[in-house]
Amino acid sequence: MDEVSRFGGRVTSRDGTTVAYERYGDGGGDGPPLVLVGGAPGAADGRVLAGLLARCLPVVAYGRREHGDAGREVEDLAAVLAAAGPGAAVHGTGTGGTLALAAAAAGLPVGPVSVYEPPYSGAALDRVSARVLVVDGGSSPAETRRAARELAAALPRARHRTLTGQTHEVAPHVLAPVLADFLAEELLLEGVLPEGRRDGGPF
Repeated sequence: MDEVSRFGGRVTSRDGTTVAYERYGDGGGDGPPLVLVGGAPGAADGRVLAGLLARCLPVVAYGRREHGDAGREVEDLAAVLAAAGPGAAVHGTGTGGTLALAAAAAGLPVGPVSVYEPPYSGAALDRVSARVLVVDGGSSPAETRRAARELAAALPRARHRTLTGQTHEVAPHVLAPVLADFLAEELLLEGVLPEGRRDGGPF
């Protein structure tokens, strides 16, 4: 994999908490950035996925707070989105997907949203106006896969995708092109990307 530029930054959440993030890519890609919401609190994760995706678009990954309720975490994500720039897309894995949907339901200015096997979401799903891609692994438990299909059906503007052979520990090199293709398609529909950029990038 080619080296991509990476630099760190910090933003302040509504309650004064400092949230650290890392931005990948030089911003030379078309369209707005993608914010990655990790599946666990703590240091910014998803570095391999971020590095792959940053070959075709800017990516921001941040460290979720280790202790805090859902409302505070939505505020953290709001601060990161403001730093990322207008129209940023959001991808969340596991509980990060639940948080991404909660943020969209709360009215945060998000672009397309993708989630990978989020646990049950208590968000008001009918308030999620963003287009959403719900992804699961073909080798994940049947209950997990069923929940993903039901989530996609409950969202106003969602589609479902299963990645053959993947489990909850999805391989970044398998997930990255799926996300890139989804984002490219959505940005084309919104008129952000020019015609001829239907593909998701160099994977």
